[in-house]
Amino acid sequence: MRSAAFSQRRGEREALLAEIEGDVRETARQTGLSRLPDVVRTAIACVPRHCFVRPSDNAHAYENRALPIDHGQTISQPYIVAVMTALCGAGPGKRILEIGTGCGYQAAVLAETGAVVYSIEVVPPLARSAAQTLEALGYGSPDVVLREGDGRQGWPEAAPFDAILVAAAAERMPSALGEQLAVGGTLVFPMGPANPRRPFPSGQTLCAVDKQSDGSFRTRKLIPVAFVPLVAPGRIS
Repeated sequence: MRSAAFSQRRGEREALLAEIEGDVRETARQTGLSRLPDVVRTAIACVPRHCFVRPSDNAHAYENRALPIDHGQTISQPYIVAVMTALCGAGPGKRILEIGTGCGYQAAVLAETGAVVYSIEVVPPLARSAAQTLEALGYGSPDVVLREGDGRQGWPEAAPFDAILVAAAAERMPSALGEQLAVGGTLVFPMGPANPRRPFPSGQTLCAVDKQSDGSFRTRKLIPVAFVPLVAPGRIS
């Protein structure tokens, strides 16, 4: 059952979606996306982002920008969420691994497309908070299965995945994630400097990595981004 949150601030979500679609058109040459798939448009228009931000940022929930959440992490810019969702081919029946649950917004968008989402969060309090928010909005198990842990190791017992989405920067694709990606699948991640002392390192590029039939990988470098680093458990207080 949908909570009342889904009927709230719908006009703001529609305005945000229009802005995102304009950004998608402007970056089509870099991303290869001339428009968002309908399933992604519907998900962005539906998921109540204001339920995932801090109370102090509630008025800014539908601005097309990243916002801080607890423990030095962020809720990603809605445009980036939409692009990553589209690039990984989210849709009904797809099994998607998300690394970096954060507040749970990206997981909710993926689940709203009809995908089954396995999500890993390295910060225990964030994992617990995200689980509560997702459950309250109707995105609990089996739509979103969430656990705490080292996202760099993936979720081997649930592999292979049709797509993997990494919401934290790494200098190279973690090998365990490549192994857990199904042939024909796509792994989307920000590649670049990942210094935990600098929350927003420069020089990061959003990449889409396609797994070929022979098990090799083809990497497409797309647009500049700024993500927090992909770190081991215990590296974030």
